[in-house]
Amino acid sequence: MGNTLADKIWNNHLVREADGEPDVVYIDMHLLHEVNTPVAFENLRTQGRAVRRPDLTLGTIDHQNPTDDLLREMTNPAGEAQITLMERNCREFGIELYSLRDPQRGIAHVIGPELGLTQPGMTLVCCDSHTSTHGAFGVLAFGIGTSQVEHVLATQTLPMVRMKNMRVTVDGRLQPGVTAKDLILEIIAHIGTSGGQGHVIEYQGEAVRSLSMEGRMTLCNMSIEAGARAGLVAPDEMTIEYLRGRPHVPSGPAFDEEVEYWRTFRTDDDAVFHKEVRINGSAVRPRVSWGTTPAQSVPLGEAVPTPNSYNSPVAVSAAERALQYMDLQPGDRTDEIMIDSIFIGSCTNGRIEDLRAVADVWRGRKVSPTVQVYLVPGSEAVRRQAVEEGLDQVFAEAGVELRHSGCSMCVAVNEDRLRPGQRSASTNNRNFEGRQGQGARTHLVSPAVAAASAVTGRITDPINIKDQ
Repeated sequence: MGNTLADKIWNNHLVREADGEPDVVYIDMHLLHEVNTPVAFENLRTQGRAVRRPDLTLGTIDHQNPTDDLLREMTNPAGEAQITLMERNCREFGIELYSLRDPQRGIAHVIGPELGLTQPGMTLVCCDSHTSTHGAFGVLAFGIGTSQVEHVLATQTLPMVRMKNMRVTVDGRLQPGVTAKDLILEIIAHIGTSGGQGHVIEYQGEAVRSLSMEGRMTLCNMSIEAGARAGLVAPDEMTIEYLRGRPHVPSGPAFDEEVEYWRTFRTDDDAVFHKEVRINGSAVRPRVSWGTTPAQSVPLGEAVPTPNSYNSPVAVSAAERALQYMDLQPGDRTDEIMIDSIFIGSCTNGRIEDLRAVADVWRGRKVSPTVQVYLVPGSEAVRRQAVEEGLDQVFAEAGVELRHSGCSMCVAVNEDRLRPGQRSASTNNRNFEGRQGQGARTHLVSPAVAAASAVTGRITDPINIKDQ
């Protein structure tokens, strides 16, 4: 029997295996940010330990920084203290850090691929659940907790139980106007928020192969929202061309050698998965979440479902609670929901392709004066590219400022957040209660839908604003 892509990567990084114990795997790249690392560094300091491979470790500031002016005085002393501590820790332990003034700074899951740090066949970890993003490159990438961060810093290895394998095959091609964000919301609605629990999901099929690298990153990014530890897409010609010329990717003959190695990372034809799911990609439509989990979504324009339409008592109860929190009624049309705010950004949808999609909707239009818009690129490199392409002028003419990069209102630990009761159409990955601020109500959508909603003031499919 053949091996899956995930098993091939795992086997290549196996340091030790023993009966009754977790495997120990080698970690190729360790990304850090300021929020979930202080305890790990303090424990290293207390124990007198060094970082084993600082050359395979990179820090960035992404969660706490302001996005309107990176260098202004922060109003949150705790957040500012975390940034200062991150700078001290990285300096003391010899780790490169992209701090606020660094032009390469951005969200960890955006700058990794940009810099070519994310390469097929690698293992990659970060103190952040959406590390699964890097799986778009055929990388076994997953989020880890504080104690695991400490372990990787000290040993460059990680004890782990091997993940199960799950395959999601998406047949056919996505229709025009349907995005990777819509596809992953469809998949999560199909399998549920625990459908991938304990598994690494490998995405296959024509629709997945047709996605850009940015789209594949969106797909893998939200694998964690289906309960999976990681998401994977096998590397192909698109992957190779994306990585060609990136700063940390070899060049010349060494690049060709790397490509030959990368091509070995694909699932064997006779490999067996623990779980299989099949989706008709041509039937997927733009989607919007109505509830408080990414699984509670419907095609945009359809009505909010009744709780009794769910099969289990747990799902019925969850739907009832979600309706109450979101202040919606069964039967409410999702394209008539009025919104107060738009957030476009995050490690899910803060890339240049996403900003281009927004510009396509806003070109020649103005956003509604009743809607507050946060337009936040995933990295400073994305911001510079948007300016070079003139997208910032389109945004300005629409009435929107292009901010600086950061996690921003995806997680709302900095100053970008909603007030209680405010409602947003948002491109981030989670719509949990309070995710974008205490009492805030979040509807997950694609960048194009968020942009169209900013124009009309209600959740809107871009196809319906052609004449506005």
